[in-house]
Amino acid sequence: MNKPATSKQVLTLEPNDSQALASLCGQFDEHLRQIEQRLSVEIRNRGNLFELRGVDAVPASAVLKNLYQDALEGVTLTSETIHLSLQQAGVESLHEAIDHSVEPITLIHTKKATIKPRGKNQQGYVRSVMNNDINFGIGPAGTGKTYLAVACAVQALMNEEVQRILLVRPAVEAGEKLGFLPGDLAQKIDPYLRPLYDALYEMIGVETVTKMIERNIIEIAPLAYMRGRTLNDSYIILDESQNTTKEQMKMFLTRIGFGSTAVITGDATQIDLPRGTQSGLTHVINILDGVDGISFTYFQSKDVVRHPLVQKIVDAYDRIENNPKPLEATTTPPASGESKPQ
Repeated sequence: MNKPATSKQVLTLEPNDSQALASLCGQFDEHLRQIEQRLSVEIRNRGNLFELRGVDAVPASAVLKNLYQDALEGVTLTSETIHLSLQQAGVESLHEAIDHSVEPITLIHTKKATIKPRGKNQQGYVRSVMNNDINFGIGPAGTGKTYLAVACAVQALMNEEVQRILLVRPAVEAGEKLGFLPGDLAQKIDPYLRPLYDALYEMIGVETVTKMIERNIIEIAPLAYMRGRTLNDSYIILDESQNTTKEQMKMFLTRIGFGSTAVITGDATQIDLPRGTQSGLTHVINILDGVDGISFTYFQSKDVVRHPLVQKIVDAYDRIENNPKPLEATTTPPASGESKPQ
């Protein structure tokens, strides 16, 4: 079998910005070494002139261009950022990076970070959220559904497009009985909203978030406390919506007032409702899909932006759930005194 031909690419990154180049290369060129290892290419550079050698030198040069553009636009490049850009690390996904110039990249600007959605699905999700009043993000864990929703909410608040952010989540235990939780309402619901808090801290800082919560600019509310309210000029995020009932989902969607945007995120494969109770998320898909002004974005395992193994785990579970097979009978251990076959 013939080995794939090694190619050579010479790349000049413009404009020549020393700070962006330093961010791209990393300390002691650690980012370049990380790219080399993942893509099996060799990278040499002098200033903004780069030479790449390897089977995937062409798509690797596209990755370098995209990362350099991120650095020019103020995105902080870290080992994690590089990892996310290379998470799929396959030739097919890398060639997709070459086509990113076809449609302009949508960036989200927050106080402490500039966030770039990864891949076509995340880009489409962000554009939908910016152009529709009600948006659903549905897919497996780690695809950025909640994080990007929080980023869009923070940007809208900073741009004074809304007056407040509401973080809503059904307080359903994930297969565990936690028992009595001490504290007031906010303290009881806090553990369920930790992913949302973490995203807010990263984007606008702990101190600012604390002040905004005190001033009710950021409000944390369990889903059960939404009944009877009308929410105007607000950015409302309903997280873990697969754990809503049909009645709760209808109640939430009918709370939305003028000047408000709602983002509903969930993973239909991780429903923690009592057996026999239909999820409000799976129910609403059949009712509202195709309605003008309401967007649905469906994420897949390839959109996972966590550890590369998370994508493989999601795929493995999907295979089993879509094609259930009885477990193979395990070998019966030998009876006492019986010798094992040689």
